[in-house]
This record gives sequence, C-alpha cells and structure tokens, in this order.
Amino acid sequence: MLINGHLAEKALAAALERGGEFADLYAERRASMSLSLEDGKLEKIARGLDAGASIRVIRGRSISFVSTEKTDERSLIEAARLAGEAVRGGGSNIAPLAALAPASVHTIEVPPDSVAAGEKAKLLRAADRAARAMGPEVVQASIGFSDDISHIMIANSEGCLAQEERARVRLIARVVASREGVLQTGYDSIGALKGMELFAAGSAERLGASAAEKAITMLDSRPAPSGKMAVVMHRGFGGVLFHEACGHGLEADAVEKGASVFAGRVGERVASGLVTLIDDGSIANEWGSGSFDDEGVPTRRNILIEKGVLKGFMFDRLRARSAGAVPTGNGRRQSFRHPPIPRMTNTFILAGSAVADEIIAATEHGFFAKTLSGGQVEPATGDFVFGVSEGYLIENGKVSYPLRGATLIGNGLTAMKNVDMVAGDFEMNIGVCGKDGQGVPVGSGQGTLRILNMTVGGTEV
Repeated sequence: MLINGHLAEKALAAALERGGEFADLYAERRASMSLSLEDGKLEKIARGLDAGASIRVIRGRSISFVSTEKTDERSLIEAARLAGEAVRGGGSNIAPLAALAPASVHTIEVPPDSVAAGEKAKLLRAADRAARAMGPEVVQASIGFSDDISHIMIANSEGCLAQEERARVRLIARVVASREGVLQTGYDSIGALKGMELFAAGSAERLGASAAEKAITMLDSRPAPSGKMAVVMHRGFGGVLFHEACGHGLEADAVEKGASVFAGRVGERVASGLVTLIDDGSIANEWGSGSFDDEGVPTRRNILIEKGVLKGFMFDRLRARSAGAVPTGNGRRQSFRHPPIPRMTNTFILAGSAVADEIIAATEHGFFAKTLSGGQVEPATGDFVFGVSEGYLIENGKVSYPLRGATLIGNGLTAMKNVDMVAGDFEMNIGVCGKDGQGVPVGSGQGTLRILNMTVGGTEV
C-alpha cells in the first residue's frame, strides 16, 4: 500500500477539520521508460520515476486542491490542512475506510519492468527493418517505444479505498517516403493496458510495414477535390472524429457550463438510429481502461447515445453531486499533480450489420477516409475540421486513387444524423487525449461507416 490506511484516515480527517463536505486522497508511484530509434540508430533511452499525493476538499461548488511529492505523515497532514483551510464551513465526519473490489480485472502477464532495455530495443529495430524492406522510397523511419507502470491508491471521506497497478505499453512508427521530390508520411501504433505480451511474434514488423505502406501509397496521391459528398470512414480510425466532435460535448463539465451542444437534450434524437455510442473503461486490457477511475469509482459501460437517442453524460464525482446523478467512472487525471475532471475512457460506436465492401460498392461517388490526422472541434456547437493523412476517391462503387491534402469539415450532430450504413468490422485505436492541460490515454473505434453529405475540403485546382 502506498500510504497505510491509518495515515490515510488521519489525512482525510485533517482535511475536514475546518469544514468541507467531502475529501479525497490520491497517491501515485509511477515508473516509465522510453526508447527511440532514428534512422536505424538508438538515439535515446530515458527512465522516469515520479511519486506523490494530492488532497482535494469540496464544499458545495468550492474546491481546494493541494499536491505534494512527500508522502510522510507530517507532509500529508500539512497538505490536508492547507487544502481544508480554503473551504471552511459546514463540516463532515469521515467514514472508516473499506477496500473496494474491482469490477474489472486487467491481467498483466509480462510486466514491462521485468524486460531489459536491450530486449525492448529489438522491437524498434525489427519495426525499422520491416519499414525499410517495403521499398527504396523509404528514406526515414522513426520508431518509439514507451512503457508506464503506475501504482494508484485512492481514499475518500465516504470510506472508499481503491488500489490498482496499471501497466501500459506502446510502440509507434512514423515513416517518410520520397519519390521525385515528393515526400509523404505514414504513421501507425499499437498499445494496450498490458505488459510485454502485447508484442507477440511479428507485431513490431507488421507495425513498421504498415506505416511504410501508407507513406509509399500516398506518393501516388493526387490533390483532393472539394465539395459535399458521401464519406466512408475506415474502421477504427473514424472513431477519433466522434471522440472529438461528440465525445467532449458529452462530458459533464461541458454540459454543466452550457458549453455543449447536447446540454438539456437527454431523451432527444441526436443521431441516426444506426448510432449507439458507448464509453467503457472496464474493457479488459484496453488502452483507456482501468479497474477504477482516478476517484475510486469502478469503471463501467456507459450508454451515451442509444439508437440515435441521447441517454446520458459522463460524470466525475463533483459534477454528479451537482447534477444529482451517479458518478460514471469517468473522473480522470494525468497525475497526482492534477485534479480529476470528466474524461472519456474507451469511446466507440457499436458495430452494425453491413459489410464494409458493400458500403464501398453502394457509394457511387465519395471519399474514403482511411486514416485521420489532427483536428479542431468547438464543443459548444459541434463544428469540426479534421485532416486526413490517408484518403482515397471512390468512383462507381470502387476505391480509386489516393488523395492528398483533404480535410473533413462538418458538425458532429449533423454527421451522426447522416450515418446511413455501419459495418460489423469493429476495431479500436489508441491515442492520448488532451484537455485542460492534462493528457490521458483513450481508445476510440467503430466499424466502417458512411456519412452522407459531408464537406470535403481539398487542394485540387
């Protein structure tokens, strides 16, 4: 245990001795390692170790938050009293701590810290060799590995005591291809809430080859046309569009501020009947999962939109208290230095009954967005702009030549209402989501789907 139960109870009592209605303690010890390979050379091996705790005290809508890197009794009690000073008045007693059993279990078979750096470096070299073997056009390959092992403890004045070890590993490949002065980049990644067992035989090679194939394919691309057309989103990668364009608007802090297009619309139809949007942090070993969120609430499957109808939002403890709702296991934070806020975990659209090839065949003229890059979204309106790093023209029901310079422009609500086909080839992808200066691991996904009448911004003259 990072902090023994008796000391945790003393700290919580000290936090509430001047008043306050609720207090929680979050303690963390995190070890990490990263390796990077540039142009066939191992450029960097970095190790990190970070540890500390934070105390949060809530009274009504007032919040006081204090963090410390020292977890001895004197430092914790001092931090707790400092947090309590800022929200005097009221008052609440603490309940005896009782350990919570996790609702979901995430098995780590080969802990990352049990594998030597040299063995991890072999993965990078394997991905690099596979990328370069794809053709002479490959002129640069950047391969990166990272692992992160966190020991988490959460205790609060209501008697919650939750503990968990989380291990995440990730391998990324970014490849540049060149031909006749034209440069194109391909990217791919794999990661999970797992140990080194994620990297089964051949996984690193497949990753490097996939990134290289994307870069080489885009060397033959033509400028993308502009206009409204049907857009077919490839499985997995389209999930990031719905994560950004819709997911953030379903987080309770945006709803509470009136900065969400979904505010006040529970029970209304906000999407096509083919769209069921889920957030689920309990999926075994998925990248954005955990047994508990960062407030000690067990993670669970939350139905946000069901067959097009808005069902609810993602809550942390604070917003749930304000709204008279139940916390949904979405209170997340980057580290002990950050307060928890409502965040997505693994957010995805359920698989449909169509077949991916049939969706393409049913599209006379359109755009096939296979891989998205960065984008911008305004949660209050749902308006978005996303770049496409790998896209293709669809002509006469067939995928034609690759297109470059395309952007997808639209509105989240409109896009969801215009989904008219969803395939069963469901796939998840991984990423790191930034919000309010905090980054947390998230998953997003969906089967191949089609959105009618979306604006594609292109570079074709």
